[in-house]
Amino acid sequence: MDGTTAWLDLASPSHPFFFNGLLDGMPDLDLRTTVRNKTETIDLAREAGFDFDVLGRDFDNVTLRTLGVPLRTLQLAVQAPDADVSLSARNAMCVLASRSRGIPSIHFTDNDITAYVEAPLVERAFCRFRTMATHHVVPAAFRTSELTRWGADPDRIHTYDGYKEDIYVANFEPDDTFTDALPFEDYVVLRPEALGAAYVDEGESLVPPLLESLYANGMNVVYLPRRAADRPHAKSYPANRVYVPDAALDGLQLAWHSRGVLTGSGTMSREAACMGKPAVSFFPGPLLSVDRSMVKEGMVVHSREPDEIVSYLLSADGSQSGADRDRSIRVREDVASLVRELIENPRDPGLGSDGDRLEAFESYRDPEAVR
Repeated sequence: MDGTTAWLDLASPSHPFFFNGLLDGMPDLDLRTTVRNKTETIDLAREAGFDFDVLGRDFDNVTLRTLGVPLRTLQLAVQAPDADVSLSARNAMCVLASRSRGIPSIHFTDNDITAYVEAPLVERAFCRFRTMATHHVVPAAFRTSELTRWGADPDRIHTYDGYKEDIYVANFEPDDTFTDALPFEDYVVLRPEALGAAYVDEGESLVPPLLESLYANGMNVVYLPRRAADRPHAKSYPANRVYVPDAALDGLQLAWHSRGVLTGSGTMSREAACMGKPAVSFFPGPLLSVDRSMVKEGMVVHSREPDEIVSYLLSADGSQSGADRDRSIRVREDVASLVRELIENPRDPGLGSDGDRLEAFESYRDPEAVR
């Protein structure tokens, strides 16, 4: 891989730690990173240790957000760094810009919401654009028909057992001093729904009744607004009971030290679940296949009933962790081995068996281990 240059585009808050965990064992890869200015993405990219340039931004207004995607795609097509291959997650902008510059692209996703809802025209267009990537890497629970129906080549879709959150949970190390920066030691984490996103058909947030019930039951809350419109939900509560951080916090540390994680989307609940913590999704619609898999395995609770959610948290012992780190490490090594092979030969990967990929990865990390 010496001399190989990869362009990494981080477009959403869930991307920095995912790619940090994935690329941790590839120090010889010449990485050039761009970041979209979207909520906490820049802060988290900096915290994850990336050197990067900020290119483009997101908008709160739905119309501006939609228009911002083609504008940023053009920006990337002109200003993105030269590279041998690009890496991105659920990111039509990077995929299209890569094609325009003749750069093979490796695209990651675990979001197959279009398998369960009638997607609006804009989302269908994004689906088609994303499938134009050279390769797709998805969890085994993902419905790959949601790539092939939009034009992806089945031979360019690569699956792995596990969840994308395993890839960075595998690297996680608890920080015993983390809660020193919070006004309390005992708390739950609350993240609202992504109202206004193309895949969310819901106008009212569940956060107000949830906050009311959590507060009434004596629970402290670390509340993480997504957008400015989410902030007023916490205004009527004292800051020593409902804490709204001024800057991005490490989501894995938050989850690890908490009694449980409640989120209106999926990533934070899946992170908590991979760490063995009580995890609740109140996503207002059909769940992704990865979330259905976790609910089926008993790793995540899904509910839109505040009393049911709070009762579950009160009955769960959030101080206990049942995390299977060995499983997460196996997932990360499997995916890293696959991605390394794709990066080295993105146009004709010639992939071997899972065992071959793991041996290649171990050889790369520790050449003596396989001699």
